[in-house]
Amino acid sequence: MSANEQPSMSLGNETLRVPMALFALNRQRLCERLRKNAAVPKKSVMLLQGGEQAQRYCTDTDVVFRQESYFHWTFGVMESDCCGAVDVATGKSLLFVPKLPESYAVWMGTIHSRDHFKKKYAVDDVHFNCDIAEVLKKLQPDVLLTLRGLNTDSGNITREASFDGISQFNVNNVLLHPEIAECRVLKTDMELELVRYTNRISSEAHKEVMKAVRVGMKEYELESLFQHYCYTRGGMRHTSYTCICGSGVNSSVLHYGHAGSPNNRTVRDGDMCLFDMGGEYYCYGSDITCSFPANGRFTPDQRDVYKAVLKASRAVMSAIRPGVAWPDMHRLAERVQLEELARIGILQGSVDEMMKVHLGAVFMPHGLGHLLGCDVHDVGGYPEGVERIDEPGLRSLRTARHLLAGMVLTIEPGIYFIDHVLDQALSDPAQACFIKADILTRFRGFGGVRIEDDIVVTPTGMELLTCVPRTVEEIEAFMAQGTSCSKQFGQQPSQTA
Repeated sequence: MSANEQPSMSLGNETLRVPMALFALNRQRLCERLRKNAAVPKKSVMLLQGGEQAQRYCTDTDVVFRQESYFHWTFGVMESDCCGAVDVATGKSLLFVPKLPESYAVWMGTIHSRDHFKKKYAVDDVHFNCDIAEVLKKLQPDVLLTLRGLNTDSGNITREASFDGISQFNVNNVLLHPEIAECRVLKTDMELELVRYTNRISSEAHKEVMKAVRVGMKEYELESLFQHYCYTRGGMRHTSYTCICGSGVNSSVLHYGHAGSPNNRTVRDGDMCLFDMGGEYYCYGSDITCSFPANGRFTPDQRDVYKAVLKASRAVMSAIRPGVAWPDMHRLAERVQLEELARIGILQGSVDEMMKVHLGAVFMPHGLGHLLGCDVHDVGGYPEGVERIDEPGLRSLRTARHLLAGMVLTIEPGIYFIDHVLDQALSDPAQACFIKADILTRFRGFGGVRIEDDIVVTPTGMELLTCVPRTVEEIEAFMAQGTSCSKQFGQQPSQTA
Protein backbone atom coordinates (compact mmCIF):
# COMPACT_ATOMS: atom_id res chain seq x y z
CA MET A 1 0.00 0.00 0.00
CA SER A 2 1.46 3.39 -1.01
CA ALA A 3 1.74 6.35 1.37
CA ASN A 4 -1.22 8.01 -0.36
CA GLU A 5 -3.33 4.90 0.23
CA GLN A 6 -2.62 4.73 3.94
CA PRO A 7 -5.81 5.36 5.99
CA SER A 8 -6.07 8.97 7.07
CA MET A 9 -8.63 11.52 8.18
CA SER A 10 -9.27 15.05 6.91
CA LEU A 11 -12.03 17.29 8.24
CA GLY A 12 -12.48 19.66 5.31
CA ASN A 13 -11.16 21.14 2.08
CA GLU A 14 -7.42 21.81 2.28
CA THR A 15 -7.31 20.80 5.95
CA LEU A 16 -4.61 18.68 7.51
CA ARG A 17 -4.76 14.98 6.66
CA VAL A 18 -4.07 12.95 9.80
CA PRO A 19 -2.72 9.42 9.28
CA MET A 20 -4.23 6.62 11.30
CA ALA A 21 -0.62 5.55 11.81
CA LEU A 22 -0.52 8.27 14.50
CA PHE A 23 -2.87 6.25 16.68
CA ALA A 24 -1.25 2.92 15.81
CA LEU A 25 2.03 4.40 17.05
CA ASN A 26 0.33 5.63 20.23
CA ARG A 27 -0.96 2.11 20.89
CA GLN A 28 2.49 0.68 20.22
CA ARG A 29 4.16 3.11 22.62
CA LEU A 30 1.61 2.34 25.32
CA CYS A 31 1.99 -1.43 24.94
CA GLU A 32 5.77 -1.08 25.18
CA ARG A 33 5.45 0.85 28.45
CA LEU A 34 3.04 -1.69 29.88
CA ARG A 35 5.25 -4.62 28.90
CA LYS A 36 8.17 -2.99 30.77
CA ASN A 37 6.05 -2.67 33.90
CA ALA A 38 6.72 -5.75 36.01
CA ALA A 39 3.36 -5.37 37.75
CA VAL A 40 1.46 -5.88 34.47
CA PRO A 41 0.71 -9.58 33.75
CA LYS A 42 1.95 -10.80 30.38
CA LYS A 43 -1.53 -11.78 29.19
CA SER A 44 -3.18 -8.38 29.70
CA VAL A 45 -5.80 -6.64 27.62
CA MET A 46 -6.52 -2.94 28.05
CA LEU A 47 -10.06 -1.72 27.54
CA LEU A 48 -11.03 1.91 26.95
CA GLN A 49 -14.52 3.33 26.70
CA GLY A 50 -15.21 6.17 24.29
CA GLY A 51 -17.50 9.10 24.85
CA GLU A 52 -21.26 8.74 24.79
CA GLN A 53 -23.67 10.92 22.86
CA ALA A 54 -25.40 13.19 25.38
CA GLN A 55 -28.67 15.09 25.23
CA ARG A 56 -29.43 18.54 26.55
CA TYR A 57 -30.86 17.87 30.01
CA CYS A 58 -34.20 16.02 29.68
CA THR A 59 -34.71 16.77 25.98
CA ASP A 60 -33.92 14.79 22.85
CA THR A 61 -31.67 17.58 21.53
CA ASP A 62 -28.13 16.30 21.03
CA VAL A 63 -25.10 18.09 22.42
CA VAL A 64 -22.45 18.33 19.69
CA PHE A 65 -20.28 15.27 20.29
CA ARG A 66 -16.58 15.41 21.05
CA GLN A 67 -14.64 12.21 21.68
CA GLU A 68 -13.23 11.33 25.11
CA SER A 69 -9.53 12.26 25.02
CA TYR A 70 -7.89 9.04 26.20
CA PHE A 71 -9.97 7.01 23.77
CA HIS A 72 -9.22 9.42 20.93
CA TRP A 73 -5.47 9.34 21.67
CA THR A 74 -5.56 5.55 21.43
CA PHE A 75 -7.90 4.98 18.48
CA GLY A 76 -8.70 8.28 16.70
CA VAL A 77 -12.37 7.30 16.44
CA MET A 78 -14.85 10.13 15.82
CA GLU A 79 -18.09 8.22 16.44
CA SER A 80 -19.76 8.08 19.84
CA ASP A 81 -20.64 5.08 22.01
CA CYS A 82 -17.66 2.92 21.04
CA CYS A 83 -15.12 0.88 23.01
CA GLY A 84 -11.65 -0.28 22.17
CA ALA A 85 -9.35 -3.05 23.37
CA VAL A 86 -5.66 -3.74 22.83
CA ASP A 87 -3.84 -6.98 23.57
CA VAL A 88 -0.73 -5.75 25.40
CA ALA A 89 1.48 -8.68 24.37
CA THR A 90 0.71 -8.60 20.64
CA GLY A 91 -0.54 -5.05 20.13
CA LYS A 92 -3.66 -6.39 18.40
CA SER A 93 -6.36 -3.69 18.33
CA LEU A 94 -10.09 -4.32 18.56
CA LEU A 95 -12.79 -1.70 18.05
CA PHE A 96 -16.33 -2.21 19.33
CA VAL A 97 -19.12 -0.18 17.70
CA PRO A 98 -22.86 0.06 18.36
CA LYS A 99 -25.15 -2.38 16.57
CA LEU A 100 -27.60 0.12 15.12
CA PRO A 101 -31.29 -0.47 14.33
CA GLU A 102 -32.58 -0.11 10.76
CA SER A 103 -34.40 3.10 11.71
CA TYR A 104 -30.99 4.76 12.20
CA ALA A 105 -30.59 4.96 8.43
CA VAL A 106 -33.73 7.11 8.12
CA TRP A 107 -32.74 9.72 10.67
CA MET A 108 -28.96 9.56 10.88
CA GLY A 109 -27.63 8.14 7.62
CA THR A 110 -25.88 5.04 6.35
CA ILE A 111 -25.38 2.15 8.74
CA HIS A 112 -21.79 1.19 8.05
CA SER A 113 -20.43 -2.32 8.16
CA ARG A 114 -17.80 -3.50 10.59
CA ASP A 115 -15.37 -3.71 7.69
CA HIS A 116 -15.96 0.00 6.99
CA PHE A 117 -14.71 0.91 10.48
CA LYS A 118 -11.80 -1.53 10.22
CA LYS A 119 -10.55 0.21 7.10
CA LYS A 120 -11.38 3.73 8.31
CA TYR A 121 -9.42 3.45 11.56
CA ALA A 122 -6.84 0.82 10.53
CA VAL A 123 -7.54 -1.48 13.47
CA ASP A 124 -7.07 -5.24 13.43
CA ASP A 125 -10.72 -6.17 13.97
CA VAL A 126 -14.14 -4.66 14.64
CA HIS A 127 -17.03 -6.14 16.60
CA PHE A 128 -20.31 -4.92 18.04
CA ASN A 129 -20.58 -3.62 21.59
CA CYS A 130 -23.02 -6.33 22.50
CA ASP A 131 -20.32 -8.94 21.83
CA ILE A 132 -17.54 -7.49 24.01
CA ALA A 133 -17.66 -10.20 26.67
CA GLU A 134 -17.66 -13.01 24.12
CA VAL A 135 -14.78 -11.53 22.11
CA LEU A 136 -12.62 -10.79 25.15
CA LYS A 137 -13.14 -14.31 26.52
CA LYS A 138 -11.46 -15.69 23.40
CA LEU A 139 -8.35 -13.65 24.21
CA GLN A 140 -8.20 -15.35 27.61
CA PRO A 141 -6.57 -12.43 29.42
CA ASP A 142 -5.11 -12.87 32.89
CA VAL A 143 -6.22 -9.33 33.61
CA LEU A 144 -8.38 -6.67 31.99
CA LEU A 145 -6.80 -3.24 32.39
CA THR A 146 -9.37 -0.47 32.70
CA LEU A 147 -8.78 3.25 33.03
CA ARG A 148 -9.40 4.93 36.36
CA GLY A 149 -7.37 7.82 37.70
CA LEU A 150 -7.40 11.41 38.88
CA ASN A 151 -7.17 14.34 36.50
CA THR A 152 -4.95 16.70 38.52
CA ASP A 153 -6.29 19.77 36.71
CA SER A 154 -10.02 19.21 37.13
CA GLY A 155 -10.05 16.96 40.18
CA ASN A 156 -12.32 14.58 38.27
CA ILE A 157 -11.90 10.82 37.94
CA THR A 158 -11.73 9.19 34.53
CA ARG A 159 -14.75 7.13 33.54
CA GLU A 160 -13.85 3.47 33.75
CA ALA A 161 -14.97 1.09 30.98
CA SER A 162 -17.80 -1.26 31.84
CA PHE A 163 -19.96 -3.76 29.96
CA ASP A 164 -22.41 -6.57 30.60
CA GLY A 165 -20.37 -9.54 31.72
CA ILE A 166 -17.31 -7.67 33.00
CA SER A 167 -17.67 -9.46 36.34
CA GLN A 168 -16.38 -12.62 34.60
CA PHE A 169 -12.94 -11.02 34.21
CA ASN A 170 -10.12 -10.19 36.57
CA VAL A 171 -10.12 -6.37 36.34
CA ASN A 172 -7.33 -4.00 37.38
CA ASN A 173 -8.15 -0.29 37.24
CA VAL A 174 -4.89 1.03 38.72
CA LEU A 175 -2.07 0.05 36.35
CA LEU A 176 -3.21 1.62 33.07
CA HIS A 177 -3.83 5.25 34.03
CA PRO A 178 -0.28 6.36 34.98
CA GLU A 179 1.20 4.67 31.91
CA ILE A 180 -1.18 6.14 29.33
CA ALA A 181 -1.04 9.58 30.94
CA GLU A 182 2.75 9.53 30.74
CA CYS A 183 2.58 8.50 27.07
CA ARG A 184 0.41 11.53 26.35
CA VAL A 185 2.96 13.90 27.91
CA LEU A 186 5.53 13.38 25.14
CA LYS A 187 4.27 14.04 21.62
CA THR A 188 5.32 12.08 18.55
CA ASP A 189 6.30 13.82 15.31
CA MET A 190 2.84 13.12 13.89
CA GLU A 191 1.17 14.65 16.93
CA LEU A 192 3.41 17.70 16.66
CA GLU A 193 2.25 18.21 13.08
CA LEU A 194 -1.31 18.33 14.40
CA VAL A 195 -0.43 20.90 17.07
CA ARG A 196 1.49 22.99 14.51
CA TYR A 197 -1.64 22.98 12.37
CA THR A 198 -3.98 24.05 15.16
CA ASN A 199 -1.55 26.83 16.05
CA ARG A 200 -1.25 28.04 12.46
CA ILE A 201 -5.00 28.25 11.93
CA SER A 202 -5.68 29.73 15.37
CA SER A 203 -2.89 32.29 14.92
CA GLU A 204 -4.40 33.41 11.63
CA ALA A 205 -7.84 33.62 13.27
CA HIS A 206 -6.43 35.83 16.04
CA LYS A 207 -4.94 38.10 13.39
CA GLU A 208 -8.33 38.37 11.69
CA VAL A 209 -9.81 39.46 15.01
CA MET A 210 -7.08 42.05 15.54
CA LYS A 211 -7.75 43.50 12.11
CA ALA A 212 -11.51 43.57 12.63
CA VAL A 213 -11.87 44.94 16.18
CA ARG A 214 -13.57 48.33 16.38
CA VAL A 215 -14.74 50.50 19.23
CA GLY A 216 -18.49 49.91 19.65
CA MET A 217 -18.43 46.21 18.81
CA LYS A 218 -19.56 43.55 21.25
CA GLU A 219 -16.93 41.17 22.55
CA TYR A 220 -18.92 38.22 21.21
CA GLU A 221 -18.69 39.60 17.68
CA LEU A 222 -14.95 39.00 17.85
CA GLU A 223 -15.47 35.56 19.38
CA SER A 224 -17.78 34.73 16.50
CA LEU A 225 -15.22 35.87 13.94
CA PHE A 226 -12.53 33.69 15.51
CA GLN A 227 -14.75 30.62 15.51
CA HIS A 228 -15.90 31.27 11.95
CA TYR A 229 -12.34 31.50 10.66
CA CYS A 230 -11.22 28.34 12.47
CA TYR A 231 -14.18 26.37 11.16
CA THR A 232 -14.26 27.62 7.58
CA ARG A 233 -10.50 27.68 7.03
CA GLY A 234 -9.38 24.93 9.37
CA GLY A 235 -12.23 22.44 9.68
CA MET A 236 -12.36 23.11 13.41
CA ARG A 237 -15.88 22.48 14.66
CA HIS A 238 -14.71 22.73 18.27
CA THR A 239 -12.67 25.23 20.19
CA SER A 240 -10.23 23.95 22.79
CA TYR A 241 -12.11 25.81 25.56
CA THR A 242 -14.67 28.58 26.02
CA CYS A 243 -13.37 31.71 24.31
CA ILE A 244 -12.24 34.50 26.64
CA CYS A 245 -12.84 37.90 24.99
CA GLY A 246 -12.24 40.43 27.74
CA SER A 247 -12.16 44.16 27.05
CA GLY A 248 -11.48 46.93 29.56
CA VAL A 249 -11.80 45.73 33.14
CA ASN A 250 -12.91 42.30 31.86
CA SER A 251 -9.35 41.69 30.66
CA SER A 252 -8.41 41.13 34.32
CA VAL A 253 -10.96 38.31 34.76
CA LEU A 254 -8.87 35.21 34.15
CA HIS A 255 -11.64 32.92 32.85
CA TYR A 256 -14.06 35.55 31.57
CA GLY A 257 -16.52 34.47 28.86
CA HIS A 258 -18.46 31.94 30.94
CA ALA A 259 -22.26 31.74 31.08
CA GLY A 260 -22.52 34.50 33.68
CA SER A 261 -20.41 36.89 31.58
CA PRO A 262 -20.77 35.63 28.00
CA ASN A 263 -18.41 38.05 26.21
CA ASN A 264 -21.23 40.60 26.05
CA ARG A 265 -19.58 43.91 26.96
CA THR A 266 -19.27 46.71 24.41
CA VAL A 267 -15.67 47.46 23.43
CA ARG A 268 -14.82 51.07 24.28
CA ASP A 269 -12.20 53.55 23.18
CA GLY A 270 -9.08 53.24 25.34
CA ASP A 271 -9.83 49.63 26.33
CA MET A 272 -7.16 46.98 26.55
CA CYS A 273 -8.42 43.77 24.94
CA LEU A 274 -7.33 40.33 26.14
CA PHE A 275 -8.54 37.59 23.79
CA ASP A 276 -7.70 34.03 24.83
CA MET A 277 -8.94 31.62 22.15
CA GLY A 278 -7.78 28.36 20.60
CA GLY A 279 -9.15 26.15 17.85
CA GLU A 280 -9.20 22.36 18.08
CA TYR A 281 -8.67 19.98 15.17
CA TYR A 282 -9.34 16.27 15.45
CA CYS A 283 -9.23 16.54 19.25
CA TYR A 284 -5.83 18.28 19.35
CA GLY A 285 -5.90 21.81 20.68
CA SER A 286 -4.20 25.18 20.79
CA ASP A 287 -4.23 27.91 23.42
CA ILE A 288 -3.29 31.46 22.37
CA THR A 289 -3.81 34.82 24.05
CA CYS A 290 -3.37 38.16 22.30
CA SER A 291 -3.54 41.46 24.20
CA PHE A 292 -3.89 44.72 22.28
CA PRO A 293 -5.53 48.17 22.49
CA ALA A 294 -9.05 48.32 21.07
CA ASN A 295 -8.30 51.47 19.07
CA GLY A 296 -5.00 50.16 17.72
CA ARG A 297 -2.72 52.53 19.67
CA PHE A 298 -1.17 51.78 23.06
CA THR A 299 -1.37 54.46 25.73
CA PRO A 300 1.92 55.01 27.63
CA ASP A 301 0.64 52.91 30.56
CA GLN A 302 -0.62 50.15 28.28
CA ARG A 303 2.70 50.15 26.45
CA ASP A 304 4.68 49.84 29.70
CA VAL A 305 2.61 46.98 31.09
CA TYR A 306 2.54 45.14 27.77
CA LYS A 307 6.30 45.40 27.35
CA ALA A 308 6.77 44.09 30.88
CA VAL A 309 4.77 40.96 30.11
CA LEU A 310 6.48 40.46 26.75
CA LYS A 311 9.89 40.73 28.40
CA ALA A 312 8.89 38.00 30.87
CA SER A 313 7.64 35.80 28.04
CA ARG A 314 10.86 36.14 26.08
CA ALA A 315 13.00 35.55 29.16
CA VAL A 316 11.24 32.24 29.77
CA MET A 317 11.56 31.23 26.11
CA SER A 318 15.29 31.90 26.23
CA ALA A 319 15.63 29.66 29.30
CA ILE A 320 13.59 26.70 28.04
CA ARG A 321 15.49 23.46 27.50
CA PRO A 322 15.26 19.84 28.69
CA GLY A 323 15.95 19.44 32.40
CA VAL A 324 14.63 22.87 33.41
CA ALA A 325 12.14 22.81 36.31
CA TRP A 326 8.85 24.46 35.34
CA PRO A 327 8.42 26.18 38.76
CA ASP A 328 11.76 27.90 38.11
CA MET A 329 10.34 29.27 34.86
CA HIS A 330 7.35 30.63 36.78
CA ARG A 331 9.67 32.32 39.26
CA LEU A 332 11.70 33.78 36.40
CA ALA A 333 8.57 35.31 34.86
CA GLU A 334 7.55 36.74 38.23
CA ARG A 335 10.97 38.28 38.80
CA VAL A 336 11.09 39.95 35.39
CA GLN A 337 7.58 41.37 35.82
CA LEU A 338 8.35 42.71 39.30
CA GLU A 339 11.49 44.36 37.97
CA GLU A 340 9.47 45.99 35.22
CA LEU A 341 6.68 47.10 37.57
CA ALA A 342 9.36 48.77 39.67
CA ARG A 343 10.73 50.46 36.56
CA ILE A 344 7.22 51.69 35.68
CA GLY A 345 6.95 53.14 39.18
CA ILE A 346 4.17 50.98 40.64
CA LEU A 347 6.59 49.14 42.95
CA GLN A 348 9.63 50.14 44.95
CA GLY A 349 12.37 48.36 46.87
CA SER A 350 14.28 45.11 46.52
CA VAL A 351 12.90 42.59 44.05
CA ASP A 352 14.53 39.81 46.07
CA GLU A 353 12.48 40.89 49.08
CA MET A 354 9.34 41.15 46.93
CA MET A 355 9.86 37.55 45.84
CA LYS A 356 10.10 36.43 49.47
CA VAL A 357 6.60 37.82 50.24
CA HIS A 358 5.16 36.44 46.97
CA LEU A 359 4.33 39.86 45.54
CA GLY A 360 4.46 38.41 42.04
CA ALA A 361 1.22 36.51 42.67
CA VAL A 362 -0.59 39.80 43.37
CA PHE A 363 -0.15 40.75 39.73
CA MET A 364 -0.06 37.22 38.25
CA PRO A 365 -2.26 34.95 40.39
CA HIS A 366 -2.23 32.09 37.87
CA GLY A 367 0.50 29.67 36.84
CA LEU A 368 2.92 30.40 34.01
CA GLY A 369 1.55 27.71 31.71
CA HIS A 370 0.52 24.10 31.27
CA LEU A 371 0.86 21.00 29.13
CA LEU A 372 -1.15 20.99 25.90
CA GLY A 373 -2.38 18.19 23.64
CA CYS A 374 -5.69 16.34 23.36
CA ASP A 375 -6.87 18.53 26.25
CA VAL A 376 -6.07 22.20 26.62
CA HIS A 377 -4.87 21.45 30.15
CA ASP A 378 -3.30 18.19 29.15
CA VAL A 379 -2.76 15.26 31.48
CA GLY A 380 0.43 14.22 33.24
CA GLY A 381 1.20 17.46 35.03
CA TYR A 382 1.56 15.80 38.43
CA PRO A 383 2.61 12.16 38.14
CA GLU A 384 3.19 10.17 41.30
CA GLY A 385 5.97 11.76 43.34
CA VAL A 386 5.56 15.26 41.91
CA GLU A 387 3.65 17.49 44.32
CA ARG A 388 2.20 20.99 44.04
CA ILE A 389 4.16 23.78 45.67
CA ASP A 390 1.90 25.36 48.27
CA GLU A 391 2.79 28.99 47.64
CA PRO A 392 0.81 31.83 46.03
CA GLY A 393 0.95 31.63 42.25
CA LEU A 394 2.97 28.43 42.25
CA ARG A 395 0.09 26.42 43.68
CA SER A 396 -1.84 27.30 40.51
CA LEU A 397 0.80 25.74 38.25
CA ARG A 398 -0.75 22.87 36.33
CA THR A 399 2.58 21.06 36.23
CA ALA A 400 5.72 21.18 38.36
CA ARG A 401 7.76 18.79 36.23
CA HIS A 402 11.23 19.08 34.81
CA LEU A 403 10.93 19.63 31.08
CA LEU A 404 11.57 16.89 28.53
CA ALA A 405 12.00 17.09 24.77
CA GLY A 406 8.62 16.43 23.15
CA MET A 407 6.54 18.24 25.76
CA VAL A 408 4.13 20.84 24.41
CA LEU A 409 3.38 23.70 26.80
CA THR A 410 1.91 27.16 26.95
CA ILE A 411 3.96 30.12 28.13
CA GLU A 412 1.50 32.72 29.40
CA PRO A 413 2.79 35.36 31.80
CA GLY A 414 0.43 38.19 32.64
CA ILE A 415 -0.01 41.34 34.70
CA TYR A 416 -3.51 42.11 36.01
CA PHE A 417 -4.95 44.83 38.19
CA ILE A 418 -7.66 43.01 40.14
CA ASP A 419 -9.22 45.26 42.75
CA HIS A 420 -9.84 42.74 45.52
CA VAL A 421 -6.37 41.19 45.11
CA LEU A 422 -4.76 44.63 45.20
CA ASP A 423 -6.79 45.58 48.27
CA GLN A 424 -5.61 42.44 50.06
CA ALA A 425 -1.99 43.29 49.25
CA LEU A 426 -2.39 46.88 50.44
CA SER A 427 -3.79 45.61 53.75
CA ASP A 428 -0.79 43.31 54.26
CA PRO A 429 2.18 45.31 55.66
CA ALA A 430 4.64 42.74 54.30
CA GLN A 431 3.49 43.46 50.74
CA ALA A 432 2.12 47.01 50.99
CA CYS A 433 5.57 48.45 51.76
CA PHE A 434 6.61 47.69 48.18
CA ILE A 435 3.56 49.25 46.50
CA LYS A 436 3.28 52.92 45.59
CA ALA A 437 -0.43 53.28 46.30
CA ASP A 438 -0.74 56.66 44.59
CA ILE A 439 0.72 55.34 41.33
CA LEU A 440 -1.29 52.12 41.59
CA THR A 441 -4.50 54.16 41.69
CA ARG A 442 -3.86 55.19 38.10
CA PHE A 443 -4.07 51.54 37.03
CA ARG A 444 -7.37 50.73 38.73
CA GLY A 445 -9.74 49.70 35.94
CA PHE A 446 -6.83 49.06 33.55
CA GLY A 447 -7.72 45.36 33.27
CA GLY A 448 -4.86 43.10 32.37
CA VAL A 449 -2.35 41.87 29.81
CA ARG A 450 -1.59 38.24 29.04
CA ILE A 451 0.68 36.98 26.28
CA GLU A 452 0.25 33.27 25.62
CA ASP A 453 2.21 31.19 23.14
CA ASP A 454 2.40 27.46 22.54
CA ILE A 455 5.83 25.84 22.37
CA VAL A 456 7.37 22.39 22.05
CA VAL A 457 10.50 21.54 24.01
CA THR A 458 13.31 20.39 21.68
CA PRO A 459 16.60 18.64 22.55
CA THR A 460 18.40 22.01 22.50
CA GLY A 461 15.70 24.52 23.46
CA MET A 462 12.21 25.11 22.14
CA GLU A 463 10.17 25.65 18.98
CA LEU A 464 7.63 28.46 18.95
CA LEU A 465 4.37 27.20 17.44
CA THR A 466 2.29 30.39 17.68
CA CYS A 467 2.74 33.11 15.05
CA VAL A 468 1.01 36.44 15.78
CA PRO A 469 2.22 40.06 16.08
CA ARG A 470 3.84 40.39 19.49
CA THR A 471 5.85 43.60 19.89
CA VAL A 472 4.10 46.92 20.44
CA GLU A 473 5.35 48.11 17.06
CA GLU A 474 4.18 44.97 15.25
CA ILE A 475 0.72 45.16 16.83
CA GLU A 476 0.18 48.83 16.05
CA ALA A 477 1.37 48.42 12.45
CA PHE A 478 -0.75 45.31 11.94
CA MET A 479 -3.91 46.86 13.41
CA ALA A 480 -3.37 49.98 11.29
CA GLN A 481 -3.64 47.77 8.21
CA GLY A 482 -7.03 46.58 9.39
CA THR A 483 -8.19 50.15 9.97
CA SER A 484 -7.09 51.26 6.51
CA CYS A 485 -8.87 48.29 4.92
CA SER A 486 -12.13 49.12 6.69
CA LYS A 487 -11.91 52.73 5.54
CA GLN A 488 -11.14 51.63 1.99
CA PHE A 489 -14.28 49.50 1.82
CA GLY A 490 -16.46 51.98 3.68
CA GLN A 491 -16.98 49.89 6.82
CA GLN A 492 -18.28 51.75 9.83
CA PRO A 493 -17.75 50.73 13.44
CA SER A 494 -20.72 49.27 15.25
CA GLN A 495 -22.86 51.76 17.14
CA THR A 496 -24.14 49.20 19.65
CA ALA A 497 -24.59 50.82 23.04
